[in-house]
Amino acid sequence: MRTVYLNGEFLPLSEAKLPIMDRGTTFGDGVYEVSSVLDGRLVDNDAHLARLFRSLGEIRMGCPVAVEAIPPLQHELIRRNDLIEGVVYIQVTRGTSERDFPFPAHTPPNMFMFTQVKTIIDSPLAKSGAKVISTDDLRWARRDIKSTALLAQVLAKQAAHEAGAYEALMVGPDGTVTEGSSSSAFILTGDRRIITRKADTSILPGITRKAVMALAAEQDLVVVERDYTLDEAKGAAEMFLTSASSFVMPVISLDGQTIGDGTPGPMTRRMRDLYIAFARASAS
Repeated sequence: MRTVYLNGEFLPLSEAKLPIMDRGTTFGDGVYEVSSVLDGRLVDNDAHLARLFRSLGEIRMGCPVAVEAIPPLQHELIRRNDLIEGVVYIQVTRGTSERDFPFPAHTPPNMFMFTQVKTIIDSPLAKSGAKVISTDDLRWARRDIKSTALLAQVLAKQAAHEAGAYEALMVGPDGTVTEGSSSSAFILTGDRRIITRKADTSILPGITRKAVMALAAEQDLVVVERDYTLDEAKGAAEMFLTSASSFVMPVISLDGQTIGDGTPGPMTRRMRDLYIAFARASAS
C-alpha cells in the first residue's frame, strides 16, 4: 500500500483526501515539483526545491513547510514506500475556500507529496531512442512557472500518444521550438554545437537541462542558447530531451523524419552517461 504525505500527515493513499473546494481543483491555482530518486536518494533536490519556491513566489503563494523541512519529509516518504528508483512529486495549492477568483484571505495552502516507481537508468526507450511529433504551443505566457494548470500539455501528450510517439515538441506561432510538453529540448548541429532555447518566460527552466548544460561546458563542449526552427530541428545531427523522470532521452525521429542515422547519437549517449554519473555522485 502506497503512503502519501498530506498537510503534515503520512497516510495510506486510499485515506488521503482533499476537499472539493481546493483551489487546485477549481482553478488550477497551484504549483508542483518533481525530484528524481536514484538508489533511494534524491537527485539535484536543492535545485528542484529552489524552483518550487520561485514558482510560489511568482504567484504570491506561501508554503506551509519551510524549504529546509521538506527533504526530511521526502526521505521519509521514500523510506515508507521502499522507493529505489523513480520520482517524488510535490504539489502546493492556495488552499480550500469558496470558489471565487480573488485570493482568499487567511487560507492556509494545501500541500501533498507522493512517490512513483519509474525505470530511469535501464529505460528501454533511452537505449532505442524516442519518436516525437510537433504540435502548436498553446500554453499561457508564464511557462517559467511550474503551474498545475497543464491542459495544453495533456492535449499535446495525448496527440503524441495517439501518433505512437513518446513526446510532443511544442512550436510557437513564429515557427520556433520552445520545449517538449514535459521536457526540455536540445539539438546538435552539424558543427557539433549543442543548441537549446534560452531560459526565459517562454519555457520552464529545467533543472536537468541546467545540469546537462553545465556538464557539457565542463567537457569543453559548445552550448548555445538561442531560438531554432522546427525545420532546423528536423535537420539536426542529433536531438535529445531532458527531464527529471527520464534524465537524457535520445530522439531518433521528428514528425516521421529520421534524426541523424535513426539511432541515439554519440553526443547524446555521452551526455546521458555524464548525467547519470553526476546524478549518482551528487544524490543525497
